[in-house]
Amino acid sequence: MDIVTGSFGYIGKYITRELINSGRQVRTITTHPDKDNPFGNQVKAFPYNFDDPDLLTETLKGADVLFNTYWIRFNYKHWSFDKALENTKILFDCAKQAGINKIVHISVTNPSESGPLPYYRGKALQERALKDTGIAYSIIRPTLVFGKEDILVNNIAWTIRVFPFVPIFGPGNYKVQPIFVEDLASIAVECATQRESFTIDAIGPETFTYEEFIQLISSVLNRNVLLIHLWPKLGIFLGNIIGLFVKDVVLTKDELRGLMANKLTSNQKVNGKTLFSDWLKSNKDIIGANYTSELNRHFY
Repeated sequence: MDIVTGSFGYIGKYITRELINSGRQVRTITTHPDKDNPFGNQVKAFPYNFDDPDLLTETLKGADVLFNTYWIRFNYKHWSFDKALENTKILFDCAKQAGINKIVHISVTNPSESGPLPYYRGKALQERALKDTGIAYSIIRPTLVFGKEDILVNNIAWTIRVFPFVPIFGPGNYKVQPIFVEDLASIAVECATQRESFTIDAIGPETFTYEEFIQLISSVLNRNVLLIHLWPKLGIFLGNIIGLFVKDVVLTKDELRGLMANKLTSNQKVNGKTLFSDWLKSNKDIIGANYTSELNRHFY
């Protein structure tokens, strides 16, 4: 039996599905245990109980592997990277007390403890906290994850559908190597079968400059939009204006800085199989058809 954080969410849902299809029993711990359960009685949900480590430890007992996807995209009200890191440490400590044999942890490509970006710094500190437990681990660092429930790529497509122009921040020559969420889930489940500790990136088979990425989506959606190169700060300003109308955080300054610093790329050998270009063509009728709110999904 394995435990997955956030089985009702995005990446966690695909890891859970992969585990069930391979014959594993799964339970989940989640911020929203009363949320609609796509797995019915196959997956029982429990709250995180970060404020009650003894209860959290009881929830984790009996499991072999913990698959951790827990993190936040940005600081919001009482949610912060510091708090998320504190909660992660509690989770890992409880996993050790519960006798978990291995933790498969979803991180991000190019995290840095000394870097200026809080998201990537927090991810690096999560990795250190995991290593400090002494539990066997697999740290998986995906690039830009895409799939039907994705928020970032979906909302880029929504922008292309709705507006007559799309901003290209700066020169637009920074790169992305998108990884399909099902490929990421397969990599995670495969890593769980290996008892040694290691860190790998999860990267897709295609590499695009950001401008090429936008052009591809525009072409597949048959949208003749104007691509305008903007000063990054102006792009964030426009994103904030859109955010007021959709009542969401569309793009953060740190996300843009990470993108422009080529943090969503890797020099590792490709281990994803699905071409973003093929997936996009197969899902062109649904991607970006509606705006997807981060705040509605995770905070409200």
